[in-house]
Amino acid sequence: MIERAELPAMPHGPHADAERHHHHTHAARSRHPGSHHLLTVEDLTVSFSMYDESRPYFRAERVMREQLHHLSLSVHEGEVVAVVGASGSGKTLLADAILGLYEPNARVSGRIWFDGEAMDASSLARLRGHGISLVPQSVKHLDPLMRIGRQVVGACAKSERARREQRMRELFSAYGLAPEVERMYPHELSGGMARRVLLMCALMDEPRLIVADEPTPGLDLELAVHALGDLRSFADRGGGVVLITHDIDLALSVADRVAVFRDGTIVEETASSSFDDPDLLGHPFSRALWRAMPQHGFAVPRDRGSAKDFDSGREGTR
Repeated sequence: MIERAELPAMPHGPHADAERHHHHTHAARSRHPGSHHLLTVEDLTVSFSMYDESRPYFRAERVMREQLHHLSLSVHEGEVVAVVGASGSGKTLLADAILGLYEPNARVSGRIWFDGEAMDASSLARLRGHGISLVPQSVKHLDPLMRIGRQVVGACAKSERARREQRMRELFSAYGLAPEVERMYPHELSGGMARRVLLMCALMDEPRLIVADEPTPGLDLELAVHALGDLRSFADRGGGVVLITHDIDLALSVADRVAVFRDGTIVEETASSSFDDPDLLGHPFSRALWRAMPQHGFAVPRDRGSAKDFDSGREGTR
């Protein structure tokens, strides 16, 4: 990430609901307390240094492989922004970048602002768990050998323990978990209970922003809807949510806006209501996603050669 001294000030100013700015238009609930977004990512590029797999093993040289390309994304207070795209397409790298999690062989450039302040790698790391929290993709993030209560409370000074235990019990009550769950181990929980525990771990320090990375795989539809409803409730109380998912149908049930992810970048950021009518979608790939949804007949382009068509709209979305 570029050094803090080089980061420009975040552009401020009021924005009308229909106005296009920072690569997106608004949803009905989008708002700008302080005249800025809760989170703004602009021109994010992430590359990795690795050995060239096309060269013989002992003569391979290191090359840079770009995985995210000039990506821009914004999140307002009180809204859920769904980042939708194919599984394995690199969406989790976006989550890592927002959280300041960079591999040693990564090269990261671009600009990130949180609540109007310019961020660099170290300031994002300080916000992790103290302003920005992660709901991870897998319940395997829970320690199988530690009781649930200890995991939710987390490591803390003795003077903090009573306050955090009280906070944990408030969350248990809010999310419908019985007090005895505190003494259980992860293998004793149902899938839905484990997902709620991951959310409660994220909520313990009262974050402003939650990054939820594929929070529904492995859940049946009822539990998946419930898990997303919990994120919707967090946003309704004034927080912001980045919901990373490949399930566009589920995402549309809770999201205020949708960021369409393709080939390592966001090709369109729009209100979720735009998916009511493909004519409201600006990028060909977004319209292709609309056609591929179950209620629209799973129609996909016959020839991905129409990838050309997909790319033709990219310039207009930048």
